[in-house]
Order: sequence, then C-alpha cells, then structure tokens
Amino acid sequence: MKKVAIVILNWNGEQMLRRFLPSVLQYSEAVADIVVADNASTDASLALLEKKFPTVRTIVLDRNYGFAEGYNRALRQVEYEYYVLLNSDVEVTEGWLDTLIDFMDRHPEAAACQPKLLAEHDRTLFEYAGASGGYIDRYGYPFCRGRLFETVEKDEGQYDDVCEVMWATGACLMIRRADYWRVDGLDGRFFAHNEEIDLCWRLCNLGRKIYCVPQSRVFHVGGGTLPKGNPMKTFLNFRNNLTMLYKNLPEVELRHVMRVRCWLDYVAAFKSLILDGNFSEFKAVIRGRQAFKAWRNQFDADRVAIQASRVSQMDVMRKPYSLLWQYYAHGVHIYINLKNER
Repeated sequence: MKKVAIVILNWNGEQMLRRFLPSVLQYSEAVADIVVADNASTDASLALLEKKFPTVRTIVLDRNYGFAEGYNRALRQVEYEYYVLLNSDVEVTEGWLDTLIDFMDRHPEAAACQPKLLAEHDRTLFEYAGASGGYIDRYGYPFCRGRLFETVEKDEGQYDDVCEVMWATGACLMIRRADYWRVDGLDGRFFAHNEEIDLCWRLCNLGRKIYCVPQSRVFHVGGGTLPKGNPMKTFLNFRNNLTMLYKNLPEVELRHVMRVRCWLDYVAAFKSLILDGNFSEFKAVIRGRQAFKAWRNQFDADRVAIQASRVSQMDVMRKPYSLLWQYYAHGVHIYINLKNER
C-alpha cells in the first residue's frame, strides 16, 4: 500500500483541474494515491474527474466547508502515513514528491514540510503564498524567504538550503497524519486564510518542527478562489490572524502584542481609506477586527489547552522584530537583509 495521499480540495475548479491535474498524475501516481475532495462545486468538476481522470478517487462533500473544515472532513476519510495538501492550481515537477518523502522519512522530528514555490506566471520569481518557507514577526505578520509583504524576489538559488521555518504553505503542505490529528487538524472555524500558519504554530508549540525542502519545486498560480484585493480575503486575513495570535501567543506577550496590533490595524484601515481611496478595504479591516472581538471567547478553551501543552514559554521560531518597521522605516525589502533584533 502507498504511504502518501495527495489530497486536492476543489471548489468550482474545473479549469484548474483540467490544466494542472495531469502533472500531478504524471509525476506522483507511482508513489502516491491522488484524491480530489469536492466542496460542493456547481461547475462540471465532478463530471471532468469521472471522464478524464478515472484513477483519481473523489470525496464529495455536501456543502462548501471552506479550506480548513473541507480538508478536515476529507482527511478523516483518508488513512495514509503522510498527507499532501495540494491546491488545484499547482503544477508539480519530476521528483518533487520523492524528495519530500525522503526528507520526512529521514527526519522523524519533522511534522511537516513544503517544497519551494515558484510563480506559474513567471517561473523566475518566488510565489507569494509560500516562496521558500514562512515565518511571522513579533506582531503576527506572515512573510517568507523570498517574499516580504508585496515584494517578491527573483529565485537565484539564494534560499536553496533546507531550512527550519515556522510555517509551511497550505498550497503544498506535506504533513504526517499522526501530527495533523495530534493537534486536531486545521481550525475549521477559520474557513480560509491563516489556517495553515495556525496549524504549524500549534505543532511548533509542542516541539515539532516544520521545514522547507527547496530541492523539491512546484509552480503555483495563487489567488484562484479569492484574488488579491478582494474584501472578503482581507476580512478573513484580519479576523483569522488576530484569532491565531489569541490562541497561540505566550501569556507574557499576549496583552502587549494585541494592544500594538489594534493600533497597527487601524492605521492599515485608514491608509486604505485616505491614501488609497479604497472604502471596501477599509470596511473589511474594521469588520475583521469586530468579528474577532465577537467570537474571541469561543477560543478561550483552545488558548488554555495550547498554553498548557507548550514545551517552551517562548516561541522559538517566531521572529523577534517588527517586519513593518524594517520594511517601511528602514526600507528592508529582501529577506536576507532583515536584522534579527528587536
């Protein structure tokens, strides 16, 4: 029996499946079973799978559960040693999966890993969503080796070392089934955005490790479901990012970080309104903060359990500096130029 399942969560992604699933089959089928979990699509996705890809197993969900809960429901029906969560808009390459399997087999301390993600539209560039492995700064802003905020670097091999990171992208995430369920999987309440960072942070809190293995390469379109600049995406990012911080931050930092984030979030909101003239973005940020406040108490038990099970009272992999300060005040737009200081 194969020990790897590649699980693609699909929602109205017929064209993406038609375009990218052939590469997954070509370069993965020898070592992994391929599963498409459908989030109640209304397009012809299922008909396409039945007609063109009969070797692919399908799991049909009764409604659109979003990325997080959609994966949870699908993965409960998939029993393999390793899961690979793969977006439908990813083109894989020869040997990509063998490299990840070999790494995980040789590193039992690793809970999860990702390949290097490059942009499908320009294969010389890193891809925004994952690049060569992710971190968050002291105030919860995510960034990657190869991408700081809106600045995406050209891939010149500068991040080709295997590296421990804080989070691996949900666009292409290999994770041990035992570790996935050890922390109860993705938080289904998030629906989408920041859910994989939250998952990896919870694993880091338990002393498990996350890696980027850039010798494995894939190409990602990105933004297929909710493109950049969509107010719903902004809303989910702000709401979920604050929720993730509330769940995972060490007790000694929680109050300070949340106070600073309140100020920074309102600065971001009024920048969208006054400087950019974008009222929809302004509303999305404000709504995200309001939604976090409205449901924060639902995560009290999560926070208690996470903090009680920590192996360290500090976050080893979270960066100690403010990315905003280095990026905007000091003009540091390249990952390797960041100063690892408060």
